[in-house]
Amino acid sequence: MQQIINFILRNKTFLLFLLLLSASLFLTIQSHSYHKSKFINSANFLTGGIYESVNNIGNYFNLKTENAILLEENNRLKSILFNFKKDTLKEEYIDSTTFNANYKLTAAQVYKNSYSATNNYLTINKGKRDSIKQDYGVITSKGIIGIIDNTSKKYSRVMSVLNTNIRVNAQLKKTNHFGTLKWNGKSPKYVQLVDLQKQAPVTVGDTIITGGLSTIFPKGIPIGVVSAFKIDDTENYFEIDIKLFNDMTNVGHVYIIENLDAEEISTLNNLDE
Repeated sequence: MQQIINFILRNKTFLLFLLLLSASLFLTIQSHSYHKSKFINSANFLTGGIYESVNNIGNYFNLKTENAILLEENNRLKSILFNFKKDTLKEEYIDSTTFNANYKLTAAQVYKNSYSATNNYLTINKGKRDSIKQDYGVITSKGIIGIIDNTSKKYSRVMSVLNTNIRVNAQLKKTNHFGTLKWNGKSPKYVQLVDLQKQAPVTVGDTIITGGLSTIFPKGIPIGVVSAFKIDDTENYFEIDIKLFNDMTNVGHVYIIENLDAEEISTLNNLDE
């Protein structure tokens, strides 16, 4: 103990300098958005590399599970393709390939996933060099995962649907009644849909999908099913618990959605502002 005290006394000037330097850097980063953004990008780069190494080891021992997930997804896609070919024989068939031509998908791998905190994030192995930007949607074959909120050269941070700050436009699949998707910070299996008009014909088991009223997610991406609902305190809207299709505690591969018309739509919407 005496040696530690003697070390501090001998180097008190240098240690005071380090303390003041750290404090000044912290205050600079917190008070300037540019410096804060640069710090977050640098942190994403460093932690992304660490998570990549850890994830590579984990993937080796998790190959059986990942192969099962990929097999399930391949079967689902084959089923869609089969139904697509059958629909082309119908006279009322509408070419859905041209309808969805304004969206681009990029596959990515999850290197880190948190789900037990109040505000959870994922780290994925696609970044600026892959033309990934902030506010791109992230999904799996089962449904939505979250929204990209920051990028570095090789990695991106995704704000999970299990984040109390996230807001996503969502609706009943069977009607056009829509509300806002959020999370109450409790169970990783459930999210909440609020501001849904009480006139909506809600029943337990109804499917909830994205509403498509923003440039992030197209309409129709699966979210989950209604597990419970009630009228809120204003007696005008439903508060709905939704059981997610995705198991947010076990996410390995994802797809990043880019809306190719997002800039044009945003420019048009901002003309009167």
